[in-house]
Parts: sequence; structure tokens; C-alpha cells
Amino acid sequence: MHPTRIARALTAGAACLVLTALPACSGGGAKHQTGEALGSKAPAQPEPKQQAFDGLPGMPPVLDPADVYAADRPGRLSPVVKDFPSRVYVPNTNSNTVTVIDPKTYKVLETIPVGRQPQHVVPSWDLRTLWVNNDLGNSLTPIDPRTGKAGKPVDVHDPYNLYFTPDGKYAVVMASKDRQLVFRDAHTMKVAKTVPVSCAGVNHADFSMDGRYFIVSCEFSGELLKVDTAGMKVVGRQKLDRSGAMPQDVKVSPDGKRFYVADMVANGLWVLDGDTFGKPAFLPTGKGAHGLYVSRDSREMYVSNRGEGTVSVFDFAKGKLTRKWRLPQGGSPDMGGVSADGKVLWLSGRYHSEVYAIDTRTGAQLARIKVGSGPHGLAVYPQPGRYSLGHTGIFR
Repeated sequence: MHPTRIARALTAGAACLVLTALPACSGGGAKHQTGEALGSKAPAQPEPKQQAFDGLPGMPPVLDPADVYAADRPGRLSPVVKDFPSRVYVPNTNSNTVTVIDPKTYKVLETIPVGRQPQHVVPSWDLRTLWVNNDLGNSLTPIDPRTGKAGKPVDVHDPYNLYFTPDGKYAVVMASKDRQLVFRDAHTMKVAKTVPVSCAGVNHADFSMDGRYFIVSCEFSGELLKVDTAGMKVVGRQKLDRSGAMPQDVKVSPDGKRFYVADMVANGLWVLDGDTFGKPAFLPTGKGAHGLYVSRDSREMYVSNRGEGTVSVFDFAKGKLTRKWRLPQGGSPDMGGVSADGKVLWLSGRYHSEVYAIDTRTGAQLARIKVGSGPHGLAVYPQPGRYSLGHTGIFR
């Protein structure tokens, strides 16, 4: 994907006007009990270095047109989250709980009961709320990351996964069983538009650098979708050229030119030009390739290979794998995130009721922590970034 719609460079004053006009999108909103406590103001934005993109209207200016992850540098916490305690939140799909871990001591601090089959813990666009996606419970449980307290669940049907449009206006529910993308008001979670999809198992996504479209994986039919963000409509669809393909996590490259899609049956990464949405190339990584996480310096991407208990390290500049880390005693590394300082990769052990802490410099296992049954989309929080696009933490 080559940068699109290159436009005039905005002055710093114009950039500030764009930021001032952003809508607030507090996780709970004023209409349910956590909203007032969590606040309704949009996150404070650092002064952008440059704005060269005609991005999605209302989207915060791109900090660096060469690196979509420029705001995610080590320790670069938004003023909104800088006083939040550092925690790891683990949704246990079979136990219907969220385990809370202190990443400094590797100790379990608390186990929070939530709805039926929690799949992912998702930071809201404004960074103020963590949403627990209770898939079979048809609800979202808000957690205040300042206090660690859960609020009143919000009725949302089939919330397998949750994303936010870059302008902060809408939450996008990946309603896998319903075969829908449901755009909801990011304040109230009221439905704005329901988009039926013909593929099966919509689950993961990521946005283009300009925010004008996003790529969605459909795990059960082995397909990819391209969705117009502002138009809220599917504009492209393709079947992956591999028998039984089962695409999972999606990440855009730092320069915005490519999308990477993990495939747990093909055992590797699909590499796609999002602009043309042409036939993707394929790169083997390991059995059960599942989660994708970018390093804090934007140089590497960690690929969790759930079927073989390994993590592959992909070098963006070289376009190839450079290392593979193997968990001692095996495991099933799934979803997670990188610590705020970039030194630790946290992953859930989906089939082993455990969580792994991995040193990002050496690949050594730092800890293996027992949690509930079926741990899935854990969130490391807080993380650097100005706003969240959802999932377990995609920050810009």
C-alpha cells in the first residue's frame, strides 16, 4: 500500500484545529455508570512533527508519514494514561473471567467475573476504558484502568472483537457468528450501521495509514475484505490461495505500504498491498501463526506461532524472518501485546491456561503464569500512543 492522497502540509495551527475538533469518545459514555468516572474528553495530543496526508476527516494528524507507529515509542504515554497502574488483563474464555497480573512481580492480583466467553480486552479510542468482549454473553464489560473496577455491562450482540475508526466516531464490532460488521456510536454503543458480509468468521483488522480503509480477515472461509471507513461498506473481497486458509491477526507495515495477515492453517503470513488489494504473497513462519505485534522501534514484528510454541521475529527493512524463539516446555502463544518500555512481549497460552512473558531482546521466557481456562486476547495496559484502534491494543 503506497501512501494515498498526498496533500498540502498543514501548518501547526491548522493541525491544532483538527485536534480540537475531534469528538470525545469515552469508553462508557454518559449513559452508563462508568462514563462520568472515566471522563468524556478526547485524549491530549502531542504536537505533530508533520502532516502530509489527506487522511480520514477527524483523524489525528499523522506524526510521521514514514512510520504509522511513530507515537508508540518506549514510555511515550499519553497524559490520559500516564498515572494508570501497569497491568496485564487476561480474558479467560472458558472461565468467564479476566485475570489481572502485575507485570513487575508476575503475580496475579485479581480475578474479575465478566460475561460469557470473553474473547478480547480492548482499549477504547480515547484510552480511558478497557472493553471486555463477552462474545456469547452478548455484552461488553467496561473496566476502568485507573481503578481496575468493572462497570455495568453494555448490551452488544456477538462482540467477538472490537475496533475503533481512526476519527474516534465509531466502534466496529466484528460480529463473527452474525456475519456482520456493526458500526456503533463510540460513546453509547448505539448501532449506526450494520454491514452484512458474505464471508464467514470476521475476526481481525487493521487500518491504512490514512485511515480511509481497513483490511478484515475472515477465518472460517479463508477470505479478506477491504472496507471503506467513511462509507462503512465493503469495497473488496478475495479468497486466499491456500486450501483451508484460516487468516487471523492483521497489521499494517510501519511505512503503510503492506498489510500482514497471520494464517494459522497456512502457517505463516500473507503479505498484501492494501491499496491495490491484489493477490498477496506468502511467507512461512511456523505452525499456527496467529498474533502480530510491532516492536517499539518499528523495526520488527513478533509472530506468535500457536501450534508449535514459538515466536518468529520479522524484520521490516529486510522483509524476512531473522530469529525464532522457542518457549521452554512448549506452549500455545496466542494474543497479547508489548510492554510500554518495549522490553517484554506478553502472550496468552490459549490451550495451557497460562500467560508468557518473553524478553524481546533475547527471546528468553521471563515468566509463565497460571490463569483461567482458555486465555485469549490479553491486553497490556497502558501502552504508548495517542489513541487506540482497538483489538488488544493497536495504537497510533
